[in-house]
Amino acid sequence: MALSYAAFAPVLLGIASAQVAQGLLGPLIPLLLIEQLVPTSQIGMVASAHSLGFLIGALTCQRIVLRLGHGRAFVTFAVLAADAILLMALWQSAWGWALLRGLSGVAYAGMCIVAESWLNARADNASRGRVFALYMVASWSGSVAGPLILGVLPPSATLIAAAGMAFVTSLLPIALGQPANPEVAHGRRMGLLDLLRTSPVGMLCGFGTGLANSVFHALSPVYLQSLGHGASVVAGFVIAANIAGLAVQMPAGILSDRIGRRPVALASLLGAGAASVGFLLAGDAPVWLLLTLGVALAGMASPLYGLGAGLTNDRLESGDAVGAAGALLLVWASGATIGPILCGIIMEYTAPAALFAYLLAVFAALALFILSRMLLRAEVPRDRRAQFVPAATPPAGLPATPQPEPSHAPRETP
Repeated sequence: MALSYAAFAPVLLGIASAQVAQGLLGPLIPLLLIEQLVPTSQIGMVASAHSLGFLIGALTCQRIVLRLGHGRAFVTFAVLAADAILLMALWQSAWGWALLRGLSGVAYAGMCIVAESWLNARADNASRGRVFALYMVASWSGSVAGPLILGVLPPSATLIAAAGMAFVTSLLPIALGQPANPEVAHGRRMGLLDLLRTSPVGMLCGFGTGLANSVFHALSPVYLQSLGHGASVVAGFVIAANIAGLAVQMPAGILSDRIGRRPVALASLLGAGAASVGFLLAGDAPVWLLLTLGVALAGMASPLYGLGAGLTNDRLESGDAVGAAGALLLVWASGATIGPILCGIIMEYTAPAALFAYLLAVFAALALFILSRMLLRAEVPRDRRAQFVPAATPPAGLPATPQPEPSHAPRETP
């Protein structure tokens, strides 16, 4: 049966509009805080507040969706996110912004839960991969469009208001399209110990992605500003990093289907670590070299979450895929909450370039763990692997896309 993309368009357009706001706020907030002479540790705190809010929303917002239905829940979350962002334009305080970013994180998690469960319910097994590929393209396209605005207009509270308007605009496709509310299935929840027993490497890839990628996107503007670069350079850096992250997802997934998840994850970590070393050695390098290193680091690190999700899904029992996605989201959000605060403190008491020493340490630790697991356990045979579905990762800030249910029996723990 032919896939009717028109049925998914309202949800995809709504989440793309919200991603424009997310993509704009990512580099804008650090730049505005730098102008206010806010310490790097507090900038990291604001970034972590959003991740903490996202974590809380992922754990709690499903109840609201069940009670209100998808359409009304999406409206509720979008309005809440818009209100929080618009209040930031009126309340110029790092602590106030942390509170409001946390609130917007809760609301944005709710929007993602609505969008993903809506798409998952409307897609069948034959079309699910294509539908979620479109979802990823819509979200990453929005995250690229946001920094483009910052490349044209200087950082200001007016742009914060523009981000709030983008959240409000996300309501229009839902209101005009009026897609029917799907029924919400109740799947078995998976605890962190269950996830660890299923795939230690998959769990650590999710946690490490939160520790590293969220820090890179949240605090790289601080590093660039310390070198004297303005908003246009920061916007170009963020756009290039986002495009690299999107471009590498599918090739990395195809390669992991052929040669194994863990070898590709190890190669990604080694490449990202090498780019981190390049930043440490670059000093006051030309902009083109910094952009090249940023593209290399973002491109090499971006597939790690999807690879971790693939490793986990390769070894699941039938019926556990959605529960595993929620558990992976929990460990990612935990890392994304801890990372910016920790790295922000390190950068404040050492130097802005310590960002890349921190990233190198995270990548090296993950690489050593994966290598040790590769020596202890064999890879799942190619014909028994679940189909790889790219997962959006920070800066897109989306939860794990629910994977198609595997039909095989439980696997040996990797």
